[in-house]
Amino acid sequence: MPSTPPLLPPSLPPSPPPYNINQNPHKGNRGLARAWHAAKNSWRGLVFAFNEESAFRQELTLALVMSPIAIWAPVTGLDRALMFSTLILVLVVELLNSSVEAAIDRISFEQHDLSKRAKDFGSAAVFLALLLAFVIWATILTPVVQTMLI
Repeated sequence: MPSTPPLLPPSLPPSPPPYNINQNPHKGNRGLARAWHAAKNSWRGLVFAFNEESAFRQELTLALVMSPIAIWAPVTGLDRALMFSTLILVLVVELLNSSVEAAIDRISFEQHDLSKRAKDFGSAAVFLALLLAFVIWATILTPVVQTMLI
């Protein structure tokens, strides 16, 4: 009786060669040229966010309205820096959220549970950044307002 060969797992395809930075056509700039191109890309991102993202415009307006309060409030330098930092954090998180949404929309406009989940995560991150800003501003400004009312 002929013996049957043992069942072997199918062979895996060969692994691609490891990533080498020289393969990336976007990594050719070095030094000041790289910094200049990065600055131009950053500026374009801010302009695009302002022109295309209503949430970014709303949060930028909030930051511009709140900034004079942070400047003129009788608080310590550290408190003032913290107040400005929370305003910037909200804008940063909104930009990241918009990036996630753009990447998902690039893949497909089709409704999908994972796409919805990713967009909801981004939205939750913006909400938490706004909540953090509110809590920090309230914590810093409550004693200032109380001393003004007394």
